[in-house]
Amino acid sequence: MGNSSSLMLRDEEIDEIMNETEFNRNQIVRLYSRFLSLDKKGQGYLSRDDFLNVPELAVNPLGDRIVDAFFTLASSNGDNEEQQLNFRQFVRILAHFQPISRVKKNALNSRKDKLLFAFKMYDLNKNDYITREEFKVILNSMVGANITSDQLDKIADRTIEEADADRDGKISFEEFCRAMEKTDIEEKMSIRFLN
Repeated sequence: MGNSSSLMLRDEEIDEIMNETEFNRNQIVRLYSRFLSLDKKGQGYLSRDDFLNVPELAVNPLGDRIVDAFFTLASSNGDNEEQQLNFRQFVRILAHFQPISRVKKNALNSRKDKLLFAFKMYDLNKNDYITREEFKVILNSMVGANITSDQLDKIADRTIEEADADRDGKISFEEFCRAMEKTDIEEKMSIRFLN
């Protein structure tokens, strides 16, 4: 299957994707093979349901939010009005999860890009702010029944209070970035892609 999937990608497409994403040829061919295996209907694109059928996402308490962030990020780039990702969009999103290179700058994979992806996971109503209620929904999906409702409220209140520099009761992307300054987001949001 590895050979047949590489035949479907033209060399110039692979070269363009390599230049844009910093993935190497072997990684692109492997990602294309994975894309084809996820595209069970052979439509040439992936839907939300295709992603939600990935076992690792299906069991992840934030799986739905991760998938939503994929499509939100593609939409914000003007690429995706129909909630479908073609292979090129799929690879561009995955490029955000490469370890950040100290040698070569990748326009799709900066600290800011990783933080934007994380921010989009929390911004449930897509208004470019994280409210206390949105934060509670995400926090609840991560900890579930392990804490009381009162504890959940206190954590949400404290988090919003600490991050909300302008005291408007919500967290903007800039405030989110400042709050995450000491977090090693480069490591936490990186996947080692096999060669």
